[in-house]
Amino acid sequence: MRGGEGALDESGGPAELQGVPLPAAQRAYLGYLLRRVFARFTAEAVKDDRSARDFVVLDVLADQDGYSQQELAERLGINRTIMVRLIDRLEEAGHVRRVRNPADRRSYVLRLTDAGRAARESMRDTVSGRDARITAVLTPDERRRLAELLSGLLPEPEGPAVRSLEHLVAQAHYRLRRMGDALLADVGLRMRHFGPLDAIDRLGPCPQQRLAHHLAITEPAAAEVVDELVRAGLVVRGRDPRDRRRYALELTDLGRRRVADVRRAAERLQEQVTEMLGPETAAELRALLLKLLPGSV
Repeated sequence: MRGGEGALDESGGPAELQGVPLPAAQRAYLGYLLRRVFARFTAEAVKDDRSARDFVVLDVLADQDGYSQQELAERLGINRTIMVRLIDRLEEAGHVRRVRNPADRRSYVLRLTDAGRAARESMRDTVSGRDARITAVLTPDERRRLAELLSGLLPEPEGPAVRSLEHLVAQAHYRLRRMGDALLADVGLRMRHFGPLDAIDRLGPCPQQRLAHHLAITEPAAAEVVDELVRAGLVVRGRDPRDRRRYALELTDLGRRRVADVRRAAERLQEQVTEMLGPETAAELRALLLKLLPGSV
């Protein structure tokens, strides 16, 4: 997923490192913890079987097809290059079709086929096993409670057909990310920019390697998000004052203004989540999510 803010980097491997300390400045935010738990499920899926990530795409299209390839990539936070490869493979397997968009005949939307629906169902056993493995640290009562709390973050409570916490984590993550992105729409940023901009402001000037370590993401993922921020005029690569042979990252004047915007948006999103759940319930959800991130604190 894009820019170290999701589960897959440019190479198609996990972007977020698991079992390592997370940035202290972000651990208080439920949206961030949800993304990290979502990333853990995705990383485990890749470990189980690289094709297991297909389930995520098929599952979203089963809920609502008609997404463009770009829209689906944005919703799932998957790098567009990776998404092209995924859809090409799913189309070749007969699970997805690209069809003309009835609202815009110049573009295409994605449709799930009957074979795709059958493939999605056949993957559920793998998903259930992964669900049980990741949530083994929870008691049965904690697992049920986590499902209740995650459902409380969704626009409509999920029905009994939902059989995995992985699904609930993904849906809650998508919703909070959309809410956060809406708070930043006026300045052309997204919530995934919060971590990198906040980190560069705190650490800069800093080498890219240090940024990756601080954010607990891979170096390819860090390089991807830095390239994006440089193109947006928010970050510059200057010479590292401690080692003139390498580059260091630093915010531009515009970047310093925007880091204030993303911090305000992160705080407002946290307030919205607390309003949805209540302070005590939000704290309970945070504690349960942290249990699913061993070694993260």
